Amino acid sequence: MKSTTKKSLSVLATIAVTLLALALAPSARAEQGPVSGKSAPKKSQGRYATVNGLRMYYEVHGKGRPVVLLHGALSTLELDFGKLLPELAKTRQVIAIEQQGHGHTADTNRPLSYEQMAEDTAGLLGLLGVKNADFLGYSMGGSIALQLAIRHPRLVRTFVFAGGASYRMDGTYPELIEIWKQLKPEHLAGSPFQKEYARVAPQPENWAALIEKVKQLDTTFVGWPAEEVRGIQAPSLLMIGDADITRPEHTVEMFRLLGGGVAGDVHGLPRARLAVFPGTTHVTLVGRVDWLLSMVSEFFDAPVPTPESK
Repeated sequence: MKSTTKKSLSVLATIAVTLLALALAPSARAEQGPVSGKSAPKKSQGRYATVNGLRMYYEVHGKGRPVVLLHGALSTLELDFGKLLPELAKTRQVIAIEQQGHGHTADTNRPLSYEQMAEDTAGLLGLLGVKNADFLGYSMGGSIALQLAIRHPRLVRTFVFAGGASYRMDGTYPELIEIWKQLKPEHLAGSPFQKEYARVAPQPENWAALIEKVKQLDTTFVGWPAEEVRGIQAPSLLMIGDADITRPEHTVEMFRLLGGGVAGDVHGLPRARLAVFPGTTHVTLVGRVDWLLSMVSEFFDAPVPTPESK
């Protein structure tokens, strides 16, 4: 009986992982609503800089106040921001970065960690002479932005954590953690992630190794202490889908730690904002380009409170 139960659970987990992989297709994202603009420029726009021993790929588009784009796990700038980037670049300087082992940036002999990816990002921006910027991170990229706001507060003017906004892993639905533990390269074979990695990665044969590193990050990272999140002073915008990977009550808890959850008509608008996209999953949130653009643009344009007014 126990053997049959374990086998059934394994089969269900495999099916769930396969369905998750299929759901990650850009076509699924596109079905979630209208999008505007054209895809971001391809590889010809890219540049490289060596930071902390890592040869990082990045792109710079447009002019104006800098906004830094940080993609999600197993993804690339094109997959996550192909529609949004050119719209943002109409009024801002967009600096889009691909992290260790992702996209055009080759992997190196170290595990993935939010601390290291944040330091790599800060180091790259330092080389570019960027001392203060707005940040838009999707999924894993949102966690990198959060880490930057904790460790490099002068660098982060404002930040958006879009998709799966959380500060502890226990904010994620537990069944998803179990699914991720069983994720294998064959589950993503033929997916947009695998195809894009094969197309642009300097070492396409490292795909399986990247999956293992992402799995280790997702299943072993505990999170940040509440007091560290509470200490962030940069204005923040948390975005989740109402069917995201994160429990909405956890994101609300995070929203309160960041200064939200007050009667604005009495106390004034807080420095933290919260947006819940209806009918939206974790994967399809990044395809809601019109919603993202309207909310993010207004947020970045809003005056940043001075320390005295916070």
